[in-house]
Amino acid sequence: MTSVVSVRDLRKSYGNFTALDGVSFDIEAGETFALLGPNGAGKSTTIEILEGYRDRTSGEASVLGVDPGKGGLDWKAQLGIVLQSTGESGNITVREQLTHFAGFYPNARDVDEVIAAVGLEAKQKAMIRKLSGGQRRRVDVALGIIGRPELLFLDEPTTGFDPEARRQFWELIRSLKAEGTTILLTTHYLDEAAQLGDRAGIIAGGRLIDIGRIDEIGGADARVPLVRWLENGQLREERTTTPGALVARLGEPEGLEVIRPSLEDIYLTLVGGYEAGEVSTSSTGEGSTTVTTEGAAL
Repeated sequence: MTSVVSVRDLRKSYGNFTALDGVSFDIEAGETFALLGPNGAGKSTTIEILEGYRDRTSGEASVLGVDPGKGGLDWKAQLGIVLQSTGESGNITVREQLTHFAGFYPNARDVDEVIAAVGLEAKQKAMIRKLSGGQRRRVDVALGIIGRPELLFLDEPTTGFDPEARRQFWELIRSLKAEGTTILLTTHYLDEAAQLGDRAGIIAGGRLIDIGRIDEIGGADARVPLVRWLENGQLREERTTTPGALVARLGEPEGLEVIRPSLEDIYLTLVGGYEAGEVSTSSTGEGSTTVTTEGAAL
């Protein structure tokens, strides 16, 4: 497979503050890669460097075969970008805005198709400034995909969406993926990352603390089910790779639960462990990361 994004030992400092500290990863063609982490972890800084909006202090970065710090208009036309906020004045209609932006691209999507894809048919003639926050966010997404990008950056794309709108957005992203679009996604909704991502990287304190397929993040130990029950009024719990056998042995005790760790559970454990000094990282030089835990309850 071909790497659409390649990052090696990426660093960004502001005076004595280090925002990124040796981040390395690849994103393959057609892949949806979720970059996860708490606020201030370095996600937006990483994305802004890859989009060409922010200079790096050191390290190497390649996006669609080009150093993002040197990309020209032809390169930028291959990118779709949905920022956390746009600051658009909104003094034109949804249709006018999309038609205007479509004219910037050599192979733009049909405006009607995009309006339908983001669920704004009923609002296409409305002034953008009169839309709700969630509706304006849909306009942001529409502008990001109108140019039929090879690589789509989605920075917290479903902020302000209601649950139904989020599900509709997921279907849109799946359709883009089916067309071969490579997607870099940041989100605080871990279920969204689990639904859409092929792989994920977890960043904390400017460092990549884990990377891998969605169903492999945290390692095998992090995914061992937890069986919990009450025994003589006391809460008992046991982690086991064979929860069915344990449940059969226990019978039907009061309060019986079998809990299979979700991506959110694993993420919280990894980030909490890193912040507590229980998780450290070491780059392999191949764009992957080895995670070491010291007493973390994975």
